[in-house]
Amino acid sequence: MSQATSASERITAEVTSWPGVEAGYGRRGEWGFRISGHEVGHLHGDHAAHFSFGKELGTALREQDRVVDHPVFPGKSAMAARRIEDEDDVRDVIELMRLNYDRIAARYGVPRTSSATT
Repeated sequence: MSQATSASERITAEVTSWPGVEAGYGRRGEWGFRISGHEVGHLHGDHAAHFSFGKELGTALREQDRVVDHPVFPGKSAMAARRIEDEDDVRDVIELMRLNYDRIAARYGVPRTSSATT
């Protein structure tokens, strides 16, 4: 019998499978994902995801109704939020994380993983 997983567990499993992604708690207790020292996004439990996309991408995603203003930074187009209420939202949060991951990786690169030899 399989046990149901939460939205944050499903998102974490996918996002941490991408090369170079590290996950952990941030300064304010949020669960975040980073690559090359840059945040891909973070979760507030199973209910919300927050991102910093850059102005142009943030504006485009708002126009597509995929994100809304970040509650702490209203009116700043780079900062965005997405509610997580159902499975469609989980899939879209993963897609949004991937957009940001690809943007960051293209600009800063993906850290090389070290392989241990014996």
